[in-house]
Amino acid sequence: MWVLPVGPLAGDQKPFPFLQTEANETAAVLSPDGQWMAYISDESGRYEVYVQSFPAGGGKRQISTGGGFGPHWRGDGKELFYHAPDGKLMAVAVKGGASFETGAPVALFEFRPVGPILSPYYSVTRDGQRFLLSTIVETEPNAPLAVVLNWATEVKR
Repeated sequence: MWVLPVGPLAGDQKPFPFLQTEANETAAVLSPDGQWMAYISDESGRYEVYVQSFPAGGGKRQISTGGGFGPHWRGDGKELFYHAPDGKLMAVAVKGGASFETGAPVALFEFRPVGPILSPYYSVTRDGQRFLLSTIVETEPNAPLAVVLNWATEVKR
């Protein structure tokens, strides 16, 4: 897992490694305060959600219990969300800052994602109250399908 500094404060900084292990680590997301990196790793034999301090690394904490994918921070950094293998979206209360403390994971609701689970398939509003999901919706096999052409033109009216 590598970090690429960008923006006006990055200057001439070069990409640098954040994690280099034998495991597969992916889906990294930086906390809103920039002090913690959440990611998934299969180092235990299944994907779990972990958090480490950033940018130095270290202080690794396992967040998920029983597997996890797709970590997302709430906008104020007080919650970390992830998707459990049983389909439940989980929320974990977080107390950041110099130390890092978490509560127990709590199930919010269940959904089945569309597409690969290693790519982003849900997002959360800054306040953590609404979610945008790419999900499978159960429908009748013979349900009608509506296709709207030139929808952008209709929106402008």
